[in-house]
Amino acid sequence: MPSNVLGTPLTTCSRSPLTGWYRDGTCRTGSGDEGLHCVCAVMTQEFLRFSREHGNDLSTPNPEMDFPGLKPGDRWCVCIGRWKEAHAAGAAPLVVLEATHISALEFVDLEDLRAHEVGGPKA
Repeated sequence: MPSNVLGTPLTTCSRSPLTGWYRDGTCRTGSGDEGLHCVCAVMTQEFLRFSREHGNDLSTPNPEMDFPGLKPGDRWCVCIGRWKEAHAAGAAPLVVLEATHISALEFVDLEDLRAHEVGGPKA
């Protein structure tokens, strides 16, 4: 069972829309996932715009890829690199820590993720 950034079992990020590199609802990752889709993020208009402006349009549906297009409030497994870029630019989306894969900690600090935690940082 994969772990999350808190060291507990990884929980589901979203089944509607169905997310994850393996499209199983979780942000687990593996050797084929070059982008490391390991952060369970809650979409915001600001992040969707940022991502589109940086070459990854997550808002527009793509029926050929069975992709519905995302809207604010949707949960989606995003690449750790994109989350880190958005964080540096002040556009990072909220994060569901329990559903964010532990491998994210190889690239960002837990404190940065906690600062964007859904519901606010926990003590």
